[in-house]
Formats: sequence, structure tokens, C-alpha cells
Amino acid sequence: MVALTSSHPPAATAGPGCEAVTGSLIAEPVATASSLAFVAAAAAILAVHRRGPTGDARAVEGDLRGYAALVAGIGLGSVVQHGPDPAWSDLAHDLPLLATLTFVAADCVADLTGRARRWWGWAAPTAALTPLIVAAPRAGDLAQAGVAAAAVALAASRARAVPRLRRRIGCSLALLVLGASIGTLSRAGGPLCFPESPWQGHAAWHVLAAAALVVLAPVIGVRHASAREVRPAEGSPEAPHRRPSGG
Repeated sequence: MVALTSSHPPAATAGPGCEAVTGSLIAEPVATASSLAFVAAAAAILAVHRRGPTGDARAVEGDLRGYAALVAGIGLGSVVQHGPDPAWSDLAHDLPLLATLTFVAADCVADLTGRARRWWGWAAPTAALTPLIVAAPRAGDLAQAGVAAAAVALAASRARAVPRLRRRIGCSLALLVLGASIGTLSRAGGPLCFPESPWQGHAAWHVLAAAALVVLAPVIGVRHASAREVRPAEGSPEAPHRRPSGG
């Protein structure tokens, strides 16, 4: 008696980002390749954005160099998670992403308040949330979502406060919203999830998020404090002369 077997291959196993997970060293090939968009974005930040939106010359060091390093770290961490996916992949993926979000948020606060951005302003919250990422990945994801929401809100406030930055910040946020929408709809079980397709929504999220970070780059480190925020010291040449009161 001849056994009947199906001519159809077994259904692919969809990963959390929808893409079919392979049994090879590169678990999710499309997501792994698209993760390199962040590395390309870091290179673009260093190569292209050498001048701020106000036209003030700025060396490619300090603010932009650190920002580019964080953006590259997002890509490398994402390669680790979507590729070999070792036991420490969550930390490799989430830590640079969290650091970038807190860095952007701290830069927005510095501009809005007219104060210098301190390294601990973004490093401290990143370090504080790291144990949560390691011990409770789900809670860590929720915490990162909260930090992301705060960074977006602060960037929007900065755009409202500084008209000349509105277009650039607006374009960056639009790219993030578009990428996040596609990524959310493309998760496993979502309406745009097609596990075996070479076109993956999570990969689109990678590319659009990387583009958003490049668009935002010229804003990093720029300060546009108003006169009421930064006043010259009393008695300095820039301080207005006051007429003595009569009496």
C-alpha cells in the first residue's frame, strides 16, 4: 500500500517580526540585511551632515560623532538579534536603541531649556533601564516604548519652539510614524504579514527609521535658546544699560 503524502512543503514558521525563521546561522535574512541600513545611516551622518541647519560650521566630532556611533550600534545589535540570535541578543538589540532615544530626548531638553546637554542626562536613564532589559525583556520593551514616546513628544515640542527646525523634525517624525505603522501591521499575524515574502514590513521599518535618524542629524547639538532663556550677565558688554532710577 502506497502512503499518501502532501506535495506542499510545510508552512514556514513566522518569527515575531513575521519573516520566516530559517535553521541557519542567519535566522531572518531579510531583517538581518535591512539592519545594515542603520550602519549606512551612521556613515551618511558623518559624511554628509557637516553643517548645522543654521549654516554654522561644525566639525564632525562630539555631538554628531557620538550620535552616529549610537545609530551604528542599533544596526549591529539588530544584526545580532535577527542573525545568529544568541542568548544576549535582546541586550545587544535594545541597549543602543534605548541609548539613542535617551540621547535625542536629552538633546531636545537641552535646546528647549537653553542649557548644555550633559552626558549623564542620557547615559543615566539608559543604565537604569539596562537591568530591566536583561531580567524582564517584556517589561524592558514597554519601558523603551515609553522612552520613545517621550522622545517624540520632546522633538515635537522642539519643533514648535524653533520654527526653523520644524520642517526637518517634522520629516523625521513622519518617517518614523510611517515605518512604525508598517512594522506594526506586518508583525506575525498582522494583515501585512507574509512570512516567505522577500518584502518584509519589519525590514521597511529598519530602512525608514534609519532614514529618519539621518534627517534628524543636523539638528543634534544645535541650540536656539531665546533671549529670555539665555541672558547676558549683569555688567557685561552685552547687557542692556539701565537708566538709574530717580529719587
